[in-house]
Amino acid sequence: METQAVEAALKPSSQSFSMPAPPTFATVEEERLHRKQRLAAAFRLFAKFGFDEGVAGHITARDPEKPDHFWVNPFGLDFSLIRASDLVLVNHKGEVVEGDAPVNGAAFAIHASVHAARPDVVAAAHAHSMYGKSWSSLGRLLSPITQDACAFYEDHTIFSDFTGVVFDQAEGQRIAAALGSAKAVILRNHGLLTVGHTVDEAAWWFITMERSCHAQLLAEAVGEPYLINHEHAKLTCQQVGSRLAGWFQFQPLYARITREQPDLLN
Repeated sequence: METQAVEAALKPSSQSFSMPAPPTFATVEEERLHRKQRLAAAFRLFAKFGFDEGVAGHITARDPEKPDHFWVNPFGLDFSLIRASDLVLVNHKGEVVEGDAPVNGAAFAIHASVHAARPDVVAAAHAHSMYGKSWSSLGRLLSPITQDACAFYEDHTIFSDFTGVVFDQAEGQRIAAALGSAKAVILRNHGLLTVGHTVDEAAWWFITMERSCHAQLLAEAVGEPYLINHEHAKLTCQQVGSRLAGWFQFQPLYARITREQPDLLN
């Protein structure tokens, strides 16, 4: 049903159109490499779009063979330099089991809890991006003021319990609880967190959510935006906010960044 809805939204009316789908894999080794390369590409894109802030920010991908382990960026390595081979594998205790770099304590506290609470989630993305953290200070959900923002209509939440840098896993568990079954949570006074059933999807939701925060800040700076009504916002969410749509929207960006920076695949 999801594929049909997205195809109907995207195909030209005069042509038949078959939507691409996420790949399948013959071995876990192939799937692991795929996830790591997509993860490295997401970091390069986050750097390109200015989502980095010193050593803050992290994207994780669940290991396909060990579901209680996830791959994450080495602490202190700039997003623009990350290659697939630089990624670190962490277990459910926060121990590095593959790689020789330290891991951001906040990354473990947040992402371990999210991955544990959401077995359906393959990847999670969090960064201190400019418009996401600015919007988060308002403690409000995004409004359905654009087609793109409708991807999050009734599918994102707010975590309002900011107590400083998240080093306590109990706070990570509260963030995971606030996220619930949604694709994103706005961490008040902190930033955005998005999740996906592929690395591609989680990264795209973060990118488009950051831009939606930017759009609403701009619109409200000059007036009161017209809201898309509930019926149409819900329909648009089904069209642009599905798992398949999130995965597909990332594909042009992946092609772009791997052509520009092929070393990320190493």
